[in-house]
Amino acid sequence: MLPYATLQEAETTIGRPLTLPETLWFNYTANKSDYILYCHNIPLIFLLSTLVPLFYLVMELMFPTYVAPYKVQPKINVSLYENFKCYLVVQRTYFFIVVPVLLVSYPSIEMVGIRTSLPLPSSTEIILQLIIYFVIEDYANYWIHRLFHIKWVYENIHKVHHEYTAPTGFATQHAHWLENLVFGIPSFLGPAIVPGHMVTFLLWLALRQIEAVENHSGYDFPWTFKKYIPFSAGAEYHDYHHYVGGQSQSNFAPIFTYCDYLYGTDKGYRYRKRLMQKKQQQLKDGSKGNGSYATVQDIKSE
Repeated sequence: MLPYATLQEAETTIGRPLTLPETLWFNYTANKSDYILYCHNIPLIFLLSTLVPLFYLVMELMFPTYVAPYKVQPKINVSLYENFKCYLVVQRTYFFIVVPVLLVSYPSIEMVGIRTSLPLPSSTEIILQLIIYFVIEDYANYWIHRLFHIKWVYENIHKVHHEYTAPTGFATQHAHWLENLVFGIPSFLGPAIVPGHMVTFLLWLALRQIEAVENHSGYDFPWTFKKYIPFSAGAEYHDYHHYVGGQSQSNFAPIFTYCDYLYGTDKGYRYRKRLMQKKQQQLKDGSKGNGSYATVQDIKSE
């Protein structure tokens, strides 16, 4: 809860007039506890995990001709019923497992020093912190993901997430309940190491959710913002990981590609790229190619 009774008191304490965003923040948060502000992440994640995948589904249903060229695995279609069933499973896990953990996790947020007070952070501060959060999330997630592909862990936990070899947006958080909790840890590491404002924290969670859904959307649209980020992964990059499944030793990183490159876990994917280029050349020459993806045997021999 803000320690100011009025706008005038806030301006006197800060030593300048409040900006419009700061005035809006004051009016919205003046009578809300810090715990309530933190709990905004619960409806935020729910709405984004519903509306962002719904956007891709609506595009697929209403504009099939437009989206068809950008579908990563065009031969596989997930039905409307299957999408809805997946959504119900995901939300059941979210509300019965993830939400209770979020409700009791506020002391950790308070401990690391995420603030709700005025002044609001500058745009430069927000952008720099978000970059740091993305880098930390990517690196930590990469190693956790590799751990989840150890045979026992994969067969008993991670295999649930790989039930969709051609994922959709609604399958983003389709996973074993324990995996949902463990993979949530990297998202809190950045704010814990470089704590900022609650506004930055909520914005970070929103961007991370949108980015994760895009990775699982099954569509590699040319206008996605990730196309303009250096070393960025995307739907086509992550889709390959799902296609190969449990035997995949490629494309573990969720956001960028440099970890896979540095640690040599993108060989299968790069081999597939070479096959695609060869296939395109064969089509130009009037001969037939092998297919869209490298086989598991090809990847293991690579």
